[in-house]
Amino acid sequence: MGSRHPRLIGFFSLLFLITFAVPAQAKLFRNAYVSFELPPNWDCALEGTEWVCVSSFQEKSREAIIILTAKEAGPSDTLQAYVAHLKTSRTIMDPMGKPFQSQVVGAKTWTINNHMWVDSIHMGSEVTSYYTRYLATVKESIAILVTFSAHKAHYTKYSGDFMKAIQSLSVVASKNLLAQTPLTAPRGSSETFGAPIGQVLPTNMGEEVPPESSGSGKMGSSVIGLLILGLAVGYYLLFMRKKKRKGLGE
Repeated sequence: MGSRHPRLIGFFSLLFLITFAVPAQAKLFRNAYVSFELPPNWDCALEGTEWVCVSSFQEKSREAIIILTAKEAGPSDTLQAYVAHLKTSRTIMDPMGKPFQSQVVGAKTWTINNHMWVDSIHMGSEVTSYYTRYLATVKESIAILVTFSAHKAHYTKYSGDFMKAIQSLSVVASKNLLAQTPLTAPRGSSETFGAPIGQVLPTNMGEEVPPESSGSGKMGSSVIGLLILGLAVGYYLLFMRKKKRKGLGE
């Protein structure tokens, strides 16, 4: 009987490794003007002229969201103008209809995959309880904005995935993009740019997210836990049955 314990331990060790050691694979998102590494279990959908990306595990997309938009570059679309714009706090309306002043966490320019971007983080610039990270740039005749927003109670949970996506950002817009009339035709050069994403945010993004609202992780962990428990019980019963038969045989 003592020789069976190492087998039992080895079985559970292998089961643990199979269940938890296989990392979720990210996938590459690409549209007519930009590509980046989409976090695992996230999907993007075209809504009007914006691409909206959310996690398939989120409850009603309330915790975090990525939005991509572009427009035809005009005279005011420069990196210097973006820095100045994003260094300035914004005033939005809170859920009670009162003015709310956003907090600028920082704004800078840096090179991502051989292209210069403006990078800025605000607190409460789109929704009062959300951090939003803005990545803006211009290439040829196209101005591009990618925003990463997450509720303040859960931002650290998504910050790692956001950073991987940002580090993989690549501008793929061609010189004749506007002439090609792509699926995501950029807005006109006269339209505002820099903070246009509020209109495409889910209507419940302004609601306070309960600390344990991440249904994905809890549900996934529960299912995995039940699976492991079921396998363990089954293996134990099989082990005891074999032991009983061996005892009767003796």
